[in-house]
Amino acid sequence: MPLLADLKETPSSLATSSKFVAMNGIFYMAAGLLVLLWPGAVQVVFRDPAFAGSEAALVRIIGMTVAVVGWFYFFGGRSGGRQVVAASVLDRIILVPLVLIPIAMSGVFPHLLWTFAILDPVLGLAGWHLLARERGASADEAILGRRGR
Repeated sequence: MPLLADLKETPSSLATSSKFVAMNGIFYMAAGLLVLLWPGAVQVVFRDPAFAGSEAALVRIIGMTVAVVGWFYFFGGRSGGRQVVAASVLDRIILVPLVLIPIAMSGVFPHLLWTFAILDPVLGLAGWHLLARERGASADEAILGRRGR
């Protein structure tokens, strides 16, 4: 089937930053699938109180979303495109904390959301560092688009 062959395709040599994003994807797929299939994992791992109402369904939605993000990170990383790494850096250090921190502060799944609000930007900064290192520039130079003078 051509679709499966396309999914298996990968460049002969991947940059470290692309491999890093692909590995992040595996981690996110695993974490997302865990929460999707067993929402109670949030209570076991983070020692949160029992769910009230339909919270388990909402946690499953979070799990599905994280698994899908992981799917795209995995295949984006395997594509070898530097743009995928750069795009993942921007959404991780800007969008994720901007959205998750206020929600976590309001008390909605605080342990789970704080974990992602901290972990995701850290992983994004690590990807940025790898991307800059591959280009032979510091992270500051990479964002400013210029070399040291």
